[in-house]
Amino acid sequence: MSWRIPLFDLDYGPEEEQAVLDVLRSRWLTMGEVTQRFEQAFAESCGVKHAVAVSNGTVALHLACLGAGIGPGDEVIVPALTFVATAACIRYVGATPVFADVVSENDLTISPASVEALITPRTRAIILMHYGGYPCDMAAFQALAARHHLILIEDAAHAPGAEWMGARAGSWGQVAAFSFFSNKNLATGEGGMLTTDDDSIAAQLRRLRSHGMTTLTWDRHRGHAWSYDVTDLGYNYRPSEMLSALGLVQLARLDANNQHRRVLTALYHELLAELAPQVGVPFAGHAGNSACHIMPVLLPANADRSAFMESMKARGIQTSIHYPPIPEFTAYRETSGGLDGLPVTRAVASREVTLPLYAHMTQADVREVARSISEILRAR
Repeated sequence: MSWRIPLFDLDYGPEEEQAVLDVLRSRWLTMGEVTQRFEQAFAESCGVKHAVAVSNGTVALHLACLGAGIGPGDEVIVPALTFVATAACIRYVGATPVFADVVSENDLTISPASVEALITPRTRAIILMHYGGYPCDMAAFQALAARHHLILIEDAAHAPGAEWMGARAGSWGQVAAFSFFSNKNLATGEGGMLTTDDDSIAAQLRRLRSHGMTTLTWDRHRGHAWSYDVTDLGYNYRPSEMLSALGLVQLARLDANNQHRRVLTALYHELLAELAPQVGVPFAGHAGNSACHIMPVLLPANADRSAFMESMKARGIQTSIHYPPIPEFTAYRETSGGLDGLPVTRAVASREVTLPLYAHMTQADVREVARSISEILRAR
C-alpha cells in the first residue's frame, strides 16, 4: 500500500548512495576500515571508550548478555512492554527473563519499584529499554543496581542521541546495545552496535562477534598477522562495510534529525491537547532529552483500537502498536504468568497506538494526523 503519511521513512540521499559506491569500489566488503571509523565515531558520539559494530540489534543484545557473564540459572529483569528481542537475548544464554511493569500511563519505561520487587537471589542483571527514545530513570536504576550488586544493560535500540543529566544513552550501563534497523533514527537496514567503557568486555565482544578469533581477515590483509587462535565459542555477527558506510552518513545527521523529531513531538502534544484531549499522550514533561524515536498515544478506554487504526488507514495514515506485551506471546505465556502483577502494562497495552514520526516529516503532516484523530474519535 502507498501511504500518504507513513509510520516511518528513511532520510537517505546522495551521500548514502556515494558511501555505498565507495565501499563497492574499494573491493573490501566486510568489517574493514570503514567499520573501524564507524565504531570510533559512534563511541565518541556516546562518550564511551568502546563501540563494537555487529550485524543487527538482536545479536548486540545477545553479545551484551554474554559480555556481562549472564548464563544458566540467572534471572534478568526486563520490561514486559518492549520488542521480544529484549527478552529473547536472555533465553539465548540459558537465563530466565522476569517481566517488570512500566512506570505509569505517562511514562512507558520500566518501573524501578516494579523491578526492585522482583529481585531474588538469582537476579543477575536488569535490561533497561529506553522506550520510544525516552531515557529510563537512570539515577534510580544506578542506585538500585549498586544496592543489589546487579549489572545494568541498556537496550538503547530507540535511543541513539538521547541524553540524561548530560550523558548519552549507551554510557549509563556496563554495556549497551543499539539497533540500526530500517525504522530506527539511525538506519542502515540491518546493523547494530555495542558500547561499553569496560576494556575486558569490549575485547570479549570483539572476539565473540567473529567466531572467537584472535585476529581478523582485515588484520591479516594489512599484514598485521598471518594466523589466529580461537579462544571462545564465537558467532558470525560481523557487519558489512556497506552497513558501516551508511551508518557513518546517518550518524552525521543524527543530532539534527533528532532535534526535528523533538519539534514534531512537541507539536503533536500541543495539537492533541487541543483537538483530541481524550487521547493520552505519554512522556509529557519527561526528564532528559529524548531521541523521539516513536510517537505513542493512548486511546480512550472505550475506543475500538482496530477500528481506529482501520479508519486511519482509510485516510492513508499508517499506524502501529508498540508493543504487544511479551508475556502474552505463546512462546512466553506459560512460563511468564501473563500480565498478572503488571497492572500498568495491562492498562496501556490494549490502548497504545503509534503515530507517524520520521526525520523529514513536516509540521503539516502532524497537523493532518492530529486532525484525523480528532475527526475519527468524534464520529464514534
